[in-house]
Amino acid sequence: MIKLFEFTGRPFISIAEEFGRIMLLFLSASSWAFRPPFRFRIVFKQMESVGVNSVIVVLITAISSGMVLALQSYYGFRMFGGESLVGATVALSLTREIGPVFTALMVTGRAGSAMAAELGTMRVKEQIDALYAMSVNPVQFLIMPRIIAGILMLPILTILADFVGIIGGYFVGVELLNINSGIFMARIFEMVKLNDIVNGLIKSACFGLILSLVGCYKGFYTVGGAEGVGKAATQAVVISTVSIFIGDFFLTAVMF
Repeated sequence: MIKLFEFTGRPFISIAEEFGRIMLLFLSASSWAFRPPFRFRIVFKQMESVGVNSVIVVLITAISSGMVLALQSYYGFRMFGGESLVGATVALSLTREIGPVFTALMVTGRAGSAMAAELGTMRVKEQIDALYAMSVNPVQFLIMPRIIAGILMLPILTILADFVGIIGGYFVGVELLNINSGIFMARIFEMVKLNDIVNGLIKSACFGLILSLVGCYKGFYTVGGAEGVGKAATQAVVISTVSIFIGDFFLTAVMF
């Protein structure tokens, strides 16, 4: 019986330990964010890596999501003559949920895995140990700029995703399904409030923190050579994705 409890409890202990190490890394990075030297050039470089280099994939995802959402909403609302609500449905879905979540998932797959792979390679090649030897704190030099970039760039990408997604929904609704353009836009302005947009951006900032922190954590503590780097990148994407979905539920419950 004791061995049974030990066997079933070991995964929970492992998860708790991992969560504790992630939180300690986050606290360490947070403390270094307000202490000199301030490495703005590195932060801007990471903002380019996380944000600028992810624009294309985010926009393609957003416009596809907006078009599909408009198409599916139209066929559903047509059953009871509510086609005029398609525009508001597309805009609310994008600003509240689809924009922040899909943007975070795309950036996780592109930038989060890259963070884990890059830091993991530096770990197995002992470059991080070399930073310690040169009296350079690797948390400040490597992790803190990536976390700041994730928090700052995800809301910007989400704004672009919301805008492009609504354009995609407008094209399908107005041009293909012949919904009156005035009614389409009027419903959006009537039902979408500033609070919906702001809460969606707060979500995206939280998701940026999650994906960058998990990616950096997995890369920073990589073991096992080249195979370990691959595992770290894979685990970073999986854990970030699951954490984003779980975090989205709790944020939605609190905000809306």
